[in-house]
Amino acid sequence: MKRWAQVAGVAALLAGVSYGAARWCLERGYVLYYGDAEAHLNIARRIFDSRTPGAEQLGTVWLPLPHLVLIPFAMRDEWWRSGFAGVVPSATCFVLAGIFLFAAARRAYRSAAAGFACALIFALNPNVLYLQSTPMSEMLLAASLAMLLWATIWFRDSQSIFAVLGAAIASNAASLTRYEGWFLIPFVAIYFLIISKRRWHAILFAGLAGAAPLAWLAHNRFYYGNALEFYNGPWSAMAIYHRYLEQGMKPYPGDHDWKTAIRYYFEAARLVAGWAALGVGAIGVMAALARKVFFPVFLLALPPAFYVWSMHSSGTPIFVPDFFPNSYYNTRYAITILPLAAFAAAALATVRPRPVMASIAMVAALAPLAMLLKQPAITWKESEVNSIGRRDWTSQAAQFLEENYRPGSGILFPFGDITAVLREAGIPLREGLHEGNGAAWVAATTRPDLYLNEEWAIGFAGDAATTAALRADRKGKRYTLRKRIIVKGSPVVEIYQRQ
Repeated sequence: MKRWAQVAGVAALLAGVSYGAARWCLERGYVLYYGDAEAHLNIARRIFDSRTPGAEQLGTVWLPLPHLVLIPFAMRDEWWRSGFAGVVPSATCFVLAGIFLFAAARRAYRSAAAGFACALIFALNPNVLYLQSTPMSEMLLAASLAMLLWATIWFRDSQSIFAVLGAAIASNAASLTRYEGWFLIPFVAIYFLIISKRRWHAILFAGLAGAAPLAWLAHNRFYYGNALEFYNGPWSAMAIYHRYLEQGMKPYPGDHDWKTAIRYYFEAARLVAGWAALGVGAIGVMAALARKVFFPVFLLALPPAFYVWSMHSSGTPIFVPDFFPNSYYNTRYAITILPLAAFAAAALATVRPRPVMASIAMVAALAPLAMLLKQPAITWKESEVNSIGRRDWTSQAAQFLEENYRPGSGILFPFGDITAVLREAGIPLREGLHEGNGAAWVAATTRPDLYLNEEWAIGFAGDAATTAALRADRKGKRYTLRKRIIVKGSPVVEIYQRQ
C-alpha cells in the first residue's frame, strides 16, 4: 500500500472513531461535565461577545491557543449553548494526533505495522475518546506533541529546513496550549544542535520556538503589569494553593515529596492508560532502544516527568480514588504517558515473530476498551463526580433566568462557573458585566450605588456580585432576592433583580 494511502486509511479510521465517541458524549450531555471545559468554551466566547472585547479577554493563567481555535465555533449561538462548539476542535486534534503518531512510528521503525499499532493504542483509549469529545486542551497538546515528534524524526533523516520549520510550528502550538510545551524547547534545541549538519538549523529552531513563550510573557506584562502574572499572580495555581494552605488545608500529596509524587502520577497513569498499555509499553521501550530509537522515547517521556516535577514543586495536585484523599482530580494529566506507551509498544510490531508481537500490541490497544465493561473511563468519572452539584444549580438558575430575564436588561455576574448559567439560558455574554470588563466591573462592585445599572445580579452568596446588589439596596437602589438555590455540597447561588 502506498504511503499516502496508509495515511488516508488511518485518517478515515480515526475520523470514524472520533465521530462515534463525540456523538455519543454529546447526545448524553457529557461534553461540558468538566468545569474547565465549560470555562474554555466561555473564555473563547467572551473574546468577541463582551462589553470590552479583545485580547485581554484571553486572561492570564490559561494559555491562549485552546481558546483561539474555539472562537469560530463558540460564536455560533446554538453550538455554544449545546456545547457542540467545543467538540469540533478537540476531535480534529485527535485525528491529527493519531496521524502524526502513525507517521512518526512508521518513520522511526521503518514499519507501517508499527505506525498502525501506535495510532490505535492511542486512539482506542476510552479516556482519550472522552477528552476528544470535550473542549479540553489535552488533544491540542497531543496533536502538537505528535507533530513535534514526527518533525524531529524527519529532521534526523533529512536535515531538511522544512522539518525545522515544522518542529517550530509544533513547538509553538504546544507552548501556547500547555506549559509543558515550554519545558520541551531546550531539549529539542539541544537535540537539533547535536544532530544538525548545519548549526544554524538548531539556532533557527530555538529562536522560532521561543517566540510563543515570549509572546505570552509580553501579553501578561502589557495587560497585567507583570510578565509572570500567570505564575505568581493572584489567580495562579501557586497563589490559590498557598491561600488554601493559609486556611489550614493539608499540603497536596507529593508536595516536595518525590516518592509520593511519582506514586500518585503512576497510579493515575494506570487508571488512564491501563496495565496492558503500560506493561507492553515498558517492554516496547527496550525494543525501541535496541533499534537505537533514543530521542523519540526521551521526548515522549518529558511530559510525564514535567507533571511529576509539577506535583513536587509547583502545587499541582493529582487525586486518585484509591489514595488519600480518595477523590478524583486532575487524573487527565496522566494522559501524557499514553503517547509514550503507544510509541514504545509499536516497536514490538518490528520484533520477530512479528505476527505474535503485533498481536501483543493490539491487546494493549483493545484492553482499555474491555475495561469499560467493569468501570467507566476515569476521566469521565472524574468529570461526572465533580460536577453533580454544579450541573444541578446551573440548570435551576438557567431555567429561572430563561423564564424571567428580558433581553438587554443587563446582568452582573462573576466570570467562572456562573457563566454556564448564562450559556444555558441563552443570554449573550455582552449583556453581562464581569471581572473581564475591567474598570466597569470595579466601579459597579465598589460603588454600586453610583455605577451598578444592571437589572439583574447573580452569584454565590457573599461574592462580589451578590454583595454589590445588597450594598446598592442600602444606598437606595432596591435589589430583591428573587431566587436562592441550595444544593448539597455546593455554594449557595443567589439571583437578585432591581425593582
